[in-house]
Amino acid sequence: MPNGGVAYFSAEFGLDESLPIYSGGLGILAGDHIKAAADLNIQLTGVGIFYKKGYFQQQISDNGWQQQRYPDVNLEASVYPVQLVRDSDGRPVVIEIAIAGRSVHAKAWYVSLGSVTLYLLSTDVDENTEADRQLTDNLYPSNPDARISQEMILGIGGARLLAALGIKPDVWHLNEGHSAFLAFERIRMLSADGVSFETALEAVKASTVFTTHTPVPAGHDVFSIDMIDQYLGDYYWQMGADRDRVLALGRLDGAFNMTRLAVSSSSKVNGVSKLHGEVTRELFHRWMPHIPIQDIPVDSVTNGVHVGTWLGDGMKKLYDQHLVSDWAIRTQEVDIWASVREIPATDLWKEHKKAKSEMVQELGLPLAAFGEEPLIIGFARRFATYKRALLIFSDLDRLARILGDSQRPVCLIFAGKAHPADEPGKDLIRRIVELSREERFKGRVHIVENYAMDKAKKLVQGVDVWLNTPVKPMEASGTSGQKAAMNGVLNCSVLDGWWVEGYNGRNGWAIDGVTDGDQTKQDSETLYRLLEEEIVPLYYKRGERAIPTEWVNMMKESIVSLTPVYNTHRMVTDYWNRIYVPATERGQRFRADNFEVASRVGAYKRFIRDNWSAVHVNKVEILDNHSSRIGLNKTAFIAKIDLGPIWHKDVRVEAVGSDGRRGIWRAKMELVQQLSKGLYVYEGVSPEIPIDVWRSNVNVRVTPISPDFANDFEMELAAWG
Repeated sequence: MPNGGVAYFSAEFGLDESLPIYSGGLGILAGDHIKAAADLNIQLTGVGIFYKKGYFQQQISDNGWQQQRYPDVNLEASVYPVQLVRDSDGRPVVIEIAIAGRSVHAKAWYVSLGSVTLYLLSTDVDENTEADRQLTDNLYPSNPDARISQEMILGIGGARLLAALGIKPDVWHLNEGHSAFLAFERIRMLSADGVSFETALEAVKASTVFTTHTPVPAGHDVFSIDMIDQYLGDYYWQMGADRDRVLALGRLDGAFNMTRLAVSSSSKVNGVSKLHGEVTRELFHRWMPHIPIQDIPVDSVTNGVHVGTWLGDGMKKLYDQHLVSDWAIRTQEVDIWASVREIPATDLWKEHKKAKSEMVQELGLPLAAFGEEPLIIGFARRFATYKRALLIFSDLDRLARILGDSQRPVCLIFAGKAHPADEPGKDLIRRIVELSREERFKGRVHIVENYAMDKAKKLVQGVDVWLNTPVKPMEASGTSGQKAAMNGVLNCSVLDGWWVEGYNGRNGWAIDGVTDGDQTKQDSETLYRLLEEEIVPLYYKRGERAIPTEWVNMMKESIVSLTPVYNTHRMVTDYWNRIYVPATERGQRFRADNFEVASRVGAYKRFIRDNWSAVHVNKVEILDNHSSRIGLNKTAFIAKIDLGPIWHKDVRVEAVGSDGRRGIWRAKMELVQQLSKGLYVYEGVSPEIPIDVWRSNVNVRVTPISPDFANDFEMELAAWG
């Protein structure tokens, strides 16, 4: 990788609970990502925001309602030294951003992690008004004016900070769409150097990659067009384009969508699990209805977690004893973890019991009444309704029987925060508090207040079962179960996100998450059956040494099968090989020779876009046992296609069909005759598909192509007939 390395932009980073500038999974993932990059000695620069008051500290009132407190972040208490960015003369580096016609200043803090430096922007500087000083106080403000201001500070301000520091990344990685305005700033910078808008867009796009984490439309930031005009109107002319061309990069359903902007300005888009990649393609299909879901250009890199952060001390010592000496820097090597099977069951169980005891003690859980080893099930995550924290309470009488068995006691531990504006999420917390006070659940249902990384570590290391019950397929990936697995905690989860890939029938339990019919009813029934017939009996099935040997064997299977795959060393290596290196090479090629390739591609796309309305598929015939120069005695397709002024070598023509059994199938069509200027005859030969199937399901598709495109559907254009 050349000297520029990777710039990794994220609205939140979870490095440690002592630096609370994260709200949940996205931030934890970002923190784990940059830690793994440092472990692998990858040159990466993180860019985020320093939230003066962090996310919030949670208190739960006597009546069960979440209360939010916003104390200032104490930099002195941070495990990671946070220092002010200064220039060569020792003065703080301050950048300026035009927000809604006024100048807003931002300074930056930095955190060093080996080959990685994380920069955090703050508007709490003397030059700003009091209102502007507070713009970076809190993470994810509900006020849209504050939200768009923060996203301008992150994307535009972040790009300006790197320029001020002389950092020239080869790859720009958007971790979610919050930072997508950086595309505007990068185009503006190139425009200031005399580069045209279309050329600048292609150069920016070539070196930008985008990871989306949100599988539902409502989870993507959307601003009104009027608000974009108000806040970014001065940018249009500075980018060398008119208003409509700039807005087209993010315009969707009459508003401006930040995810749409990120997709429009990136050469590679990925989801965070295989299933999430499929769900994202379905979501983006609404934007591109003329492109089949299977062809929407979205890849996937399944999330992982940072072993060094989330592995308990006791388990680490056990691995030090039984694995190769350098296992901690080779966590993605499958063979290394096979040695876990040789760890004596007594030793593994002893360490798990110790972690469990520490969790109970440090979180102040009153579980002593149930003896030394009650089965403890943990559910800890953001309280959003789709995560279904109340699924296990679907049948209270049945649950009371499961938890209340005096011979086989079971306890539930819940933890998590709801967004301050999420009233339904807060109500979930209130309801769990209410249930925990019912006589039949007293001492058996607990909720841990002010969930953060420190408490998360104790929970993923100390519970026996990690429960995850989202509405399928709304869990993009989920990583808490991965943290639990490396500590020997068994997962019981809906087959959503990463668990669809990780579950092998022997390393935990699966809830189908059927998406037809009453999913809640079926999933709760499956969960109760698993608890009654498998999980509780297996946990309490003790051998001669009072050890649940079969349970411990399942713990080993979980560790061996999941840890080498679902860790950030594997994840970042995937990003390196599949995304960063290709994007580096592409970006360099597009910039070379005074942007020769970027200029050519920009002009080509502009020509195609201006003339695509002239492309028509006029007539399609399907002939059986047809003989032509491209095939003998086979089903053939013949189509007359009008390309207008577009050259025939700039398009791909193919017959596309589908059915439930075979899925999507295609037959390439070749030019066999030119009838007149712009009007051509194409023929194609069928694969081994019966003609009656073709006749009922076939269409002919024309798409623009170029060897310089990042994917076959980069222009999101297709003509059908």
